[in-house]
Amino acid sequence: MQRPLAYRMRPKKIEDIVGQQQLVGPGKIISRMVKAKTLSSMILYGPPGTGKTSIASAIAGSTKYGFHIFNAATDTKKDLKIVSEESKISGTVVLLLDEIHRLDKTKQDFLLPLLESGRIILIGATTENPYINISPAIRSRTEIFEVHPLKKSDIKEAIHRALKDKTNGLGKYNIKIDPNALNFLSTATNGDLRSSLNALELAAKSTPKEQNVIHIKLSDVEECLQKKALTQDKNGDAHYDVISAFQKSIRGSDVDAALHYAARLIESGDLNSLTRRLMVIAYEDVGMANPSVCARTVNAIQAANHLGLPEGRIPLSDVIIELCLSPKSNSGLLAIDAALDDVKTGNYGSIPNYLRDNHYSGAKKLNRGVGYKYPHHFKNDWVKQQYLPDKIQNAEYYHPKSNGKFETAFGIQYRKLKNAQQNK
Repeated sequence: MQRPLAYRMRPKKIEDIVGQQQLVGPGKIISRMVKAKTLSSMILYGPPGTGKTSIASAIAGSTKYGFHIFNAATDTKKDLKIVSEESKISGTVVLLLDEIHRLDKTKQDFLLPLLESGRIILIGATTENPYINISPAIRSRTEIFEVHPLKKSDIKEAIHRALKDKTNGLGKYNIKIDPNALNFLSTATNGDLRSSLNALELAAKSTPKEQNVIHIKLSDVEECLQKKALTQDKNGDAHYDVISAFQKSIRGSDVDAALHYAARLIESGDLNSLTRRLMVIAYEDVGMANPSVCARTVNAIQAANHLGLPEGRIPLSDVIIELCLSPKSNSGLLAIDAALDDVKTGNYGSIPNYLRDNHYSGAKKLNRGVGYKYPHHFKNDWVKQQYLPDKIQNAEYYHPKSNGKFETAFGIQYRKLKNAQQNK
C-alpha cells in the first residue's frame, strides 16, 4: 500500500522537524529531553497538520525507542496491551496517543501505571484544549506543550525537501513548480503541512508530463486544494495589496469594504494573515479609543483558530464590524514611537536613585531606593514624585485624542496628573 506523502516524509530525528522551533530547536525543552535521554510524557495540542505526529516520530527515532500510534477513539484496550507487552521486552516504548481527549476511563486506568513506571512514554495529540478536555489524572502525569500553525517559510522548506527526496518524496519525478503555485501551496492550507504535502502529491501524480517534465501550475494546485488563489500573484503583490486594503478599510470605518477584503483572505484559506493583521489593527488603529475591543479581537482570533474555517469566519466577522464602527486612535502607537526616538538617540539620563532596585545587600550604602515614596501610603494612592530622569523630566510622549469616551476620560486623567506633578 502506498502511504501518503505526508506520512512518508515524517522526520526520523529531531533535527529534521520543520517548524515548532520553540519546542524542538537547539536548547529548547523537547530537544533537551532527547539529548539528555530523559523523556517525560507530554501532551501536544494545536491545529491539525502542525507536526504533533512528526514530533512524536522524531523523538522515537532520535532515542531509538519503539514507536506506536494509537487512536483513543477507535483502538481498543487489547491494542494497548500489545504495546504494554512490547515495553516489557524493550524497556521503553514511545506511544503516540491521537485524540487523547477521547480516551475513556478503562483505557486510562490501564495506561496510568505504565506511565508511572516509565515503561511507556506517552505523547498525547489533540486539537482540544487539554486543560478543559483531558482528565486531571492524565494531565498530572504529563507536560503540556502547544504547537502552532506552521509559517509559510516552514511549509516551503518541507515542500522543497519532498521534491528533492528520492526515497520517500517526489525526487524520482522530474517536477517543476511555478513560484505562484508554490506560494499558494504554502499559504492556502492555513499552516497545515499535511494538507500541503498531500495536495502536492496529488498535483504531481495527476498532472500530465510535458517533454518528460511534470509542470505544476497555480491552476493545478487550486484544483487539488479546491481553493482559488484570490490573493496571490506571481510576485505576491496582490496578496499584500488585499491585506493593505483590509487594514485601510477598517481604519477608514468602511464595514462593507473591510468584510469584502476579509472574504478574499478567508476564501483563499489565509487565516494566518487575516488574524495577524486584525491584531495589529485593533491596537494600532482603534487602541485607546476603545481598549475593550482589543481584548475582544484577541478572543475572536483565538476562537477562529480553535474552530478553523469555515466556522472561524463568524467571530472574525463580528469583531471586524466592531473595529470598523469603533472610534479610532493611534495615540498609543505615536506615544511609544516618541519614547523610542529618545532612547535611540540617547536623549535620556540616569534613573533617579530612589527608583532603583534595592533588593540586595549593600543597596542602602549606594543610596539605592532611599527616599522612594510608596503611592499606596498616600491619599488617593498618589503622591507627587519624579519618575523620569532629570534630563527629560518634562517629556510628554502621550497626546490623548478625544474620539471616544474611553480616551477622553484617560486624557482628562492624564492632564490632571501631569498638572499635579508640575504644580500647575
